[in-house]
Amino acid sequence: MPDYETILYEKQRGGVLITLNRPEVLNALSSKLQTELHEAFDEAEADPEVRAAVITGSGRGFSAGADIGGGGSEAREEVWPYGLPEGMSVAERLDTTRTGTIAGVKRELHLWELGIPVISAVNGWCMGAGSWLALSCHMTIAAEDAVFSQPEVRMIDSSSFFWIHLAGFKNGLRYALTGDHIDAQEALRIGLVNKVVPPDQLVEEALSIVERIALVSPETVKINLSVATMGLEMMGLRNALMLEAELAAIARSSRRYDFLEHMIEAQKEGGMRAFLQARDGPFRPEPFGPRSA
Repeated sequence: MPDYETILYEKQRGGVLITLNRPEVLNALSSKLQTELHEAFDEAEADPEVRAAVITGSGRGFSAGADIGGGGSEAREEVWPYGLPEGMSVAERLDTTRTGTIAGVKRELHLWELGIPVISAVNGWCMGAGSWLALSCHMTIAAEDAVFSQPEVRMIDSSSFFWIHLAGFKNGLRYALTGDHIDAQEALRIGLVNKVVPPDQLVEEALSIVERIALVSPETVKINLSVATMGLEMMGLRNALMLEAELAAIARSSRRYDFLEHMIEAQKEGGMRAFLQARDGPFRPEPFGPRSA
């Protein structure tokens, strides 16, 4: 078994519990974490003793989303009025962003097309790309304290088609166009999750489903999983996700200083905490979750 650094991999009860393990940054999805996570998926799929996988997060949340606070190569200073990194052409910006967004969609499809079901057990914060990971799983169980959101749309970024696919056109757009938070009960109401349980029952609930899946022959599970996933792909899900990647590259390259200036200045003066306050403060109180008060 690989020696993982950013996830925990524990075989149990006919399946495997995979825990995102960067609690100091709310399990932000660094490149290393994402690489290890998908290596773990391949390991689980190849193991005949593993009939399903459960993903959860350590600490206070499932995942804060993409690792915008570090975890990657050092960012170049943006030059305005077009917000291009210093020394980068428009063509290079679009190509670099497009490459990254396509890689992200391919990761979603890799999970989606596994021969074993994957259940996300969402605890606490589940934001941005973290929500995309949770919602691209075949089933999603949420703790009562779960909070879902795509706050990156507030800083000139894209939404995920999985939100629209699962919540429906009108419900999906309500939150995809604003980045507003929703709590577990609202996520259940609009179809993002299967069930809501108390936090101390979250992993138990997910693993109990794994045990029930393990009572069915593995070939039957694999075929019936394909009935669902391949059926949706035939209806256009893959094409929708790939188009999402292309449009996301355009969205992330459409930098407007008048909408970003206050966030940029706040981050320079007060770091990431100030940046998040500048980004999310104007939207408070949120409709749901801990910021609704």
